[in-house]
Amino acid sequence: MMPFYAVFDPTYILVIAGLLISLAASAYVNSTFKKYDKIQSRNNVTGTKAAQYILEKEQINNVGVQQIAGDLTDNYNSGNKMLSLSEATAQSTSVAAIGVAAHECGHAVQDHTGYSPLKIRAAIVPVANFGSALSFPIILVGVLLSWNQTLINIGILAFSLALLFQLVTLPVEFNASRRALKILSDGNILTEEEVPMARKVLFAAALTYVAAALATFLQLLRLIILFGGNNRRD
Repeated sequence: MMPFYAVFDPTYILVIAGLLISLAASAYVNSTFKKYDKIQSRNNVTGTKAAQYILEKEQINNVGVQQIAGDLTDNYNSGNKMLSLSEATAQSTSVAAIGVAAHECGHAVQDHTGYSPLKIRAAIVPVANFGSALSFPIILVGVLLSWNQTLINIGILAFSLALLFQLVTLPVEFNASRRALKILSDGNILTEEEVPMARKVLFAAALTYVAAALATFLQLLRLIILFGGNNRRD
């Protein structure tokens, strides 16, 4: 009978851990959003109206606001200056929806003020996508070519660009939330009692980016354990 370690790769534990972390973060943000999506704002402002108010207040006149399909698919595109709100956000007057809309406006404010981490993230997106897409094929070719360590290391380095993107994303997302909460605290959109609720929604959303970074790090660690250094399989 083959030994257990021969049929089970112990590094799969890292993959499973990353998956569990991501699932937990996703479940938490969904449950938090649903909880505060049931609480309607006293000022009865929709996510769309909130976004338009914030952009006007920040004197940002070149950004459009549109509604898109999906649930929590909200995003800001600095390329075409478009702030897109999902159906669950655009027409809702809930505290959760307004918090999410304000967060996306935070990205628009970052773009408007030339926030450096946002520029860096935008610059490395194509490189990170290219690297993560080619990393595994490069590693595979390296293994097939008599365990060519140079190619394998190039593949690992290419995958590490995905982690770099995740790490740069963290300050961008947390900063956008801080900007959003600062704007919301003026009382014209959310009341003083409602702002802490929006903070909880945005904190839960931020955790998904932390979870993504941890999951990517664990995947990179697994690649290093399996293929890095002197791990040649005879």
